Amino acid sequence: MKYNKSIIALFLVAGTVMASCSDNYMEEQNTDKYKAQKIDANSQLTTAELQTYGSLDIADTYRCYLYSFNQQLMGCWNTTNYGGRHTIDNGILSHWWTNGYRSIIGNLVDAEIRTEGNENLVNINAAIKIYKVYIMSILTDLYGDVPYSEAGLGYFDKLFTPRYDRQKDIYYDFFKALKEATVQFDASKEKITGDVMYKGDIAKWIKFANSLRMRFAMRISDVEPEKAQKEFEDALYADGGVFEDSSDDALIEYIKIPYSFGMESYSDYRGNAVAKLLYGNDPANNPAYICSTFFNQMYDTEDPRTFMLTRCYYDRKMSLTGPENRIDLTQEMIEKGGTFSPCKPGAFSWEPWPGSFTSELLEEMAKTDPEIVYTVDRETEPKLATNFLMSDVPGVVMTYAETMFLKAEAKLKGWSVGSSSSEDYFRKGIEASITFLSDNYDFDKVQESDIIDFINRLDYSSKDAEGKKELINTQAWILHFLNPVECWSNVRRSGYPKLKSPAEYGFGTYLVDGQEIPVRFCYPVLESSYNKNNYDAAVERMGGTNSWYNHVWWDVDDPVNEETVNQ
Repeated sequence: MKYNKSIIALFLVAGTVMASCSDNYMEEQNTDKYKAQKIDANSQLTTAELQTYGSLDIADTYRCYLYSFNQQLMGCWNTTNYGGRHTIDNGILSHWWTNGYRSIIGNLVDAEIRTEGNENLVNINAAIKIYKVYIMSILTDLYGDVPYSEAGLGYFDKLFTPRYDRQKDIYYDFFKALKEATVQFDASKEKITGDVMYKGDIAKWIKFANSLRMRFAMRISDVEPEKAQKEFEDALYADGGVFEDSSDDALIEYIKIPYSFGMESYSDYRGNAVAKLLYGNDPANNPAYICSTFFNQMYDTEDPRTFMLTRCYYDRKMSLTGPENRIDLTQEMIEKGGTFSPCKPGAFSWEPWPGSFTSELLEEMAKTDPEIVYTVDRETEPKLATNFLMSDVPGVVMTYAETMFLKAEAKLKGWSVGSSSSEDYFRKGIEASITFLSDNYDFDKVQESDIIDFINRLDYSSKDAEGKKELINTQAWILHFLNPVECWSNVRRSGYPKLKSPAEYGFGTYLVDGQEIPVRFCYPVLESSYNKNNYDAAVERMGGTNSWYNHVWWDVDDPVNEETVNQ
């Protein structure tokens, strides 16, 4: 059968038109009219900042591992079972890797690339670069050699198996990237919006970048002392300066999120997830028990922060909206000379349970309150103070107090850090550490005379150089309680305080995957399949096995010999 060519052509056109209309219709139906077509880089910075302490999974690594490795918390099931008992859980150990790369670094790299070269967006671009360096410093300090130069480029460059850069190369680039970012800011250009750390204040961002350079320089001071000194001094005297007082503190602002037994409040990263996890998903059993190492250091030195950071509570059924419904027995215990018995490293709260204390306050309240089931042997366990369990407490990135401790140690090394003595910086660091608590966690201010008396009792001037280094970094350990990643990095780098393994406290038979305190996080197991070649190369460089006893590059057992001076 023959067909007219014009009829065939007509059908072809009609079919094409119908197909086109159908495609357009389907596209319209499948397009979310309320979803933005383009992501604002400022919003990506906001998300990255909030997820740093707001991510539930990331916070779980702090509760399960870092607080126990640092021997600041111990006793609750999660903290003791994983970190206290040295039990490897690949899922928890991979949380920072998975969430750090997939979400935080993913957003920052995307925002950086899309704002690069736009002269109107130089400020947000610079802030993103600085914050990306900060996040990458966490990842490399936890794991060692990690994807850096090729991280986050899956979408743009189809790099789905990024190479693992050597930690030395990563740190060298940190110094370069931070220095370049600071000179990029321009007050005449478009402002940074949505910044929940500095509210777009570019002068603060410059100080933050320079202060980070000081932190990183000190981090490598045992493995490359000459490079460390050069970078430290360059940062200290750079344009824009470093932190000058507590108003420069880099703190992430969070909001109140109602607590509940469900996961809604825990997954809302606008609230501080670390605080929420330490409050616990069982309001009748708050998990933030204090470790003996941490408590005894403060108690034995009569540190004014002892009963700011720690309190002894009777925890009856607490409010679902927050940990307000507690009975504080601390003052009664102090007045009656009660014995404070924190958890030993590796011990669950019931193993052993502390000695008894008879509370007249509780006995009286129990007569009229049926919720109070009073037993005399369960009321002396120090726990983290309620002030730190609210979802709107800040996420600590870096503080002025830290920079004072960095300067104090730098002065010991003979670096050029100004005319003040190492002791002057040390004293300022402690004073700033104590006032930091009252400024940010609703505590009454400590009397200046009490602070001075405490510092004098430490007797800094009588110590030799190594003794001073120990004092500085022990105080940094207390300061960094609220910054557990930095705390663990500084303990490993400085070697202070000298922490004993739980085995030395009698828990050796309970330790599962090693007797000594681990020194890094294991790479995620799936990396050995999905990114095998790069993973294998990194593992080989770091000792041949994916062990949490392989030291990262800057964490050396035998530091480079260097001449220290008493200042």
